[in-house]
Order: sequence, then C-alpha cells, then structure tokens
Amino acid sequence: MGIHRGHRARPLEWLAEKFIFLVSLSTILMVFLIFLFVAREALPIFFGETDTALVQTVIPPDEADKLSPAQLQKYLELTPEQFASMDKDSLKALMEVKQEALDEIPEKFRNDPDARANTTDWHYLLLPHQWSDYDKPEYIWQPVGQIQKYNIVPLLVGTLKVTLIGLLFAVPLAVGAAIYVSQLARPRVREIVKPTIELLSGIPSVVVGFFALLIMATVLQKLFGYQTRLNAFVAGIALGFAVIPVIFSIAEDALTSVPRAYTQAALALGASRWQTAWQIVLPAALPGVFAAAVLGFGRAIGETMIVLMVCSASVMSWNIFDSARSITTTIAAEMAEAVSGGPHYRILFMLGALLFAATFVSNMIGGAVIERFKLKLEGKR
Repeated sequence: MGIHRGHRARPLEWLAEKFIFLVSLSTILMVFLIFLFVAREALPIFFGETDTALVQTVIPPDEADKLSPAQLQKYLELTPEQFASMDKDSLKALMEVKQEALDEIPEKFRNDPDARANTTDWHYLLLPHQWSDYDKPEYIWQPVGQIQKYNIVPLLVGTLKVTLIGLLFAVPLAVGAAIYVSQLARPRVREIVKPTIELLSGIPSVVVGFFALLIMATVLQKLFGYQTRLNAFVAGIALGFAVIPVIFSIAEDALTSVPRAYTQAALALGASRWQTAWQIVLPAALPGVFAAAVLGFGRAIGETMIVLMVCSASVMSWNIFDSARSITTTIAAEMAEAVSGGPHYRILFMLGALLFAATFVSNMIGGAVIERFKLKLEGKR
C-alpha cells in the first residue's frame, strides 16, 4: 500500500527510478549477450571440433557404403541439414573432391609430419612443439602459410608484459599525483593540476601511439641503450600515459572522501601534512585506491591501438626490451583477414572469450579484496 501511495504521489520520480533500473538491466544483458556471441563462435575450438591438418586421412569414394551416416557426415564436415539434403551421388562427389585436394598437395608436405598436425588442438595451443624446421620445441603464433601455427602463449606473455609495465609506470605516478592534489596542493594549484590530468583521458589512443612510435621510442632507446627500438617496454610506458588519468581520477576521489576529521586530528597531534597524507589518509582510502588500480588494469589490458602501433611481433620472450604482441592487437590486426567460420576466425574469437573471462575474473577478485579492505578498516575483521 505504501509503494502504491508513493507511486501516485511522485509519478515522475517513480518513472525515473524504473527507467534507470531498465537501463542498468539492459546494459548487463547486453554485456552477457556479447559474451555469449563471442563464446559461441569459439565453441568449436573449446570442444576440439576443428581440424587444420594439411594432410588428412582420405577415405576412397568406393568405401562410402562402409561408413555410418554419422561418420560420413563428420568426415565431410557437413551440418545435419546439409547432410540430409544430399543424395548418395552428391556425397560421393564431395568425397572425390577431398581425394583430389589430397592429390594437389605438394609431395614435400605429404611426407612432413607437421602437415598431419591439428594445430587447433589444445596441445599445440598451449605447449611448445618441435616443428620440423626448428632445433627445439618452440611457442609459435604463425597463422599464415601452408602449416598454420596457433600457439597462444606468446600472445598471453605479450599481453602480461605490456600491461604490467604500464601499471608499474602509471600506478605510482597517478596515486602520487592524487595524494598531492587532494592533500598537499594549494587550492589554486589544485584547480589547475586536476583538470589538466583528467583532460589527458580525452587524448585519442592513436595520438599517444603515434607519439610513442616517432618520439618516445627513439628517446628511450638512446636512454637505455637496448637494441630493438620498438618493444614491450616502450608500449608499456605509452600505455601508462593512457591509464594515468583513469587511476588518478578514482584515487583522488577516494582520498578526498576521507573525513576531514582524520586530517585535522593528525595535524592537531603534531603530524606534518605529508605524514598525515601517507600514514592516515592513504590507508583510510586504500579500498578506493585499489579499485582505481583494478580499473586501470582493465583499461590497460583492453588497449589496442597503442600496442599495435608500437610493437606487434609475436615473440615468446619475457625480456621487456623484446617485441611483443597482445591479444587485443592480434584480434584487431587479423580479424579482417580471417575467413569467416575458419580455424583462424574461431581462434580469434576464442582469444576474445579468454580476454573477456580474464577481465571479469580480475574485477571479481578486485571487488573481493576491496570488500576485505573495507571490513578491516571498519574493524569488522
């Protein structure tokens, strides 16, 4: 009854509340549907239903009667609807096409054991493999050529390298700037510095990448003396500039939200402004600062253009001065060239699903840690 009275007494507020609820619900539903679409396209990879072997076992058309309908459908890679719509002559014609395709493969590939490998199998996706042209097992992402190699470990390592370098560069600077602006700076300085840093978030990623490609890469190479000009280190530093405004804004809000009574009490007891900011305000705002770092991680791991412009070679190396390639840059650079429904296409969607899941899990862990910090500061744990 009370809800009904409120609905009649405040119809505009009730409508606004319902509208906000529907927008929030539709946003969550849209994100969920996007994940379902990406995961659906990647299902053949997850379930091992694709086969990229160049040389496959060919069944002579004369032996078609020896196969069950299910075996014949799987061998010809047909959907149930396609298989049901074909007669025996059409099915034998497809088997002859497979036989002719095998005959057209060059002799050197027929005797190559790599040509019989299904490179979309999880063994080849995650573990090193000694290919015939290499001296030792290697992690290789090479989606072109007769024998396509889809090992995703170099992409995972490249993503982690670039993201962690960006966070190690951005978090101290952003949090330090937030402490200075919220606790130490004079009002006049705060009015200038805060909007200036926040305006950096409006700079397009392509501009940051262009600056890193032409200027930053040369300066850092001369400063540190490494050999490869475009590498994960340069990409991480450039990525840090894109992440700093996000971390700064959230951390500054968290620090400003700490009750002024904490600061006044510390100053009254003789603490300096720096001691108050470092030992009183920062611990009290730690959940918000950690949330800023988590959101910065999500921003960094999803960045595409900066990393694509600065370094894009899929090298399996933990050395920060070697080139690297992230998952997002791989999807952006190769999706237009992948055949729809093909193995390369499915692998790229699988990478997108893994990135989506990793971001979701990291946010969940971050939320749990933030809640722990809050309970600890409130004395409930």
